[in-house]
Amino acid sequence: MLRSFAAKALHAFRHRARTTLRIMRERGPSQAQFWLLALLIGIGAGFAALGFRLGISALQRAVYGADDVTLASAAGNLPWIWVMIVPVIGGLVVGLVLDRFTPDARARAVSDVIEGAALDGGRVEVRAGLASAAASLITLGTGGSSGREGPVVHLAGVVSTLVARRIKASPMTGRELLGCAVAGAVAASFNAPIAGALFAHEVVLRHFALHAFAPIAIAAVAGTVINRLQFGGLTEFTLPLKMDLAFYVELPAFMALGLICALVAAALMRSIFRADSTATWIMARLGWPRWSRPALAGLCLGLIAIPFPHIIGVGYETTAAALGGQIGLGQAILFAAVKAVAVAITLGGRMGGGVFSPALVMGSLTGLAFGIIATGIAPDYSGSVNVYAFAGMGAVGAAVLGAPISTALIVFEMTGDWQTGIAVMTSVSLSSALASRLVKRSFFLTQLERRGIRLTEGPQAWLPHQLRITPVIRPMDQEGAPAPDLVRNLAAAGSSLPLTSTLAEALLEFDRTGAAFLPVIETTDPEADPQIVGTVRHVDALRELNRALAETAAEEHG
Repeated sequence: MLRSFAAKALHAFRHRARTTLRIMRERGPSQAQFWLLALLIGIGAGFAALGFRLGISALQRAVYGADDVTLASAAGNLPWIWVMIVPVIGGLVVGLVLDRFTPDARARAVSDVIEGAALDGGRVEVRAGLASAAASLITLGTGGSSGREGPVVHLAGVVSTLVARRIKASPMTGRELLGCAVAGAVAASFNAPIAGALFAHEVVLRHFALHAFAPIAIAAVAGTVINRLQFGGLTEFTLPLKMDLAFYVELPAFMALGLICALVAAALMRSIFRADSTATWIMARLGWPRWSRPALAGLCLGLIAIPFPHIIGVGYETTAAALGGQIGLGQAILFAAVKAVAVAITLGGRMGGGVFSPALVMGSLTGLAFGIIATGIAPDYSGSVNVYAFAGMGAVGAAVLGAPISTALIVFEMTGDWQTGIAVMTSVSLSSALASRLVKRSFFLTQLERRGIRLTEGPQAWLPHQLRITPVIRPMDQEGAPAPDLVRNLAAAGSSLPLTSTLAEALLEFDRTGAAFLPVIETTDPEADPQIVGTVRHVDALRELNRALAETAAEEHG
């Protein structure tokens, strides 16, 4: 009898689940259902981030005998041949994985998630995303010099994409689910729930919609809980007990630090882009297979790691030493310069990984070096050099990400120190302002710009390129349609639109011809004349663009 009751209950649950899924597909999720989805996606993204982090640590311990907390020290005690050869092997495996499972042998990261949010209804590539996560894990576990946030963010996007496909989510719902996944992943990766939620808005969605804030916050909290179940409530970095700030007298120094950090961030970003372009040119010139590119980058990294093992991995040991003031002036400058070269080689060599953690390393070293000089010049008016390292870490990170709010909060939550907030915000604000003039707003948007995707100009610039003319095509036999002879004459004169045209192409053709309508043609047989399938009126094309812009504005300001 108990077994029969359990079977009936299970059958009822399955029926209810199928019914709920069908309703969500037809009408979209209700608010309560969406919040439940946000919670589940936050948990899934949190576990993805946790698994990625633990996987890197396990691989590092297997290869180097230590994880990122003491990796630099451990690598310095290993035989030089081992330190050199491990990144080569890792790069070779990465190259084979990316060559086999991605169309362009390029690891996916944050810029691809931003592209998915803006242009693909909140969807990202699943197959390429999983391959990229595996490649980045191998990169960071075998000597690559990059960060884990980029792969984690894209891996979270894969989670939300699978859910969005399952419920056939609308573009607006898909973007919000993607925001939830990113928030959960960032919060779990850095134990930073507030920053995780704001990162999703500021960097990925690129707007602060009120209706999306609650589910994204729920996902960020869920991701944080996953992190704390494994690591407890500990912060990523432990700072010295005393973080003195001489306050108003010292603020001009933090303003100067912000400007210097902007230059450092711009140099880091440009070196990565230059390395990528140079490596692409060399590979094309030599004609070598694309899977060999990460292996060659690994060889360069291995040679650098022999005298400078601090470049290996995410770099938390170096960052912690800089925040603790345990590195001297000359060493800090040298470490920062070598780290920048290593990051450029890693990302330019298409090995995978993110750029945020390297920016934190560069920022802490830059801030420490500046602080040693500043406090040496005016010791009576200065606080601790650790404050400068703290502020520099936020300033370079914010400039690279183009996200001053969420970056400052990530730094606060990773260190647990909220008392030096004025110094950090001073440096972050000036660094972000100057760096946005030197680079296209951020590392990620510049990456997209280099691929021909210009999101910095706003939806009015990129949206027409994403919309097809298909919804506004009028059949030839529709009432009020132009005379067939007139339509054929226009087509014969070359004033027509292919069936696959976008609104951007259509509007350009309308501007060129000055016509009120244009024929739409389809070529099914290359040897036959194109067939006229209908017409598009100029006013209908403008109305469709206005409708899409209105939907975008409603989503951003709703």
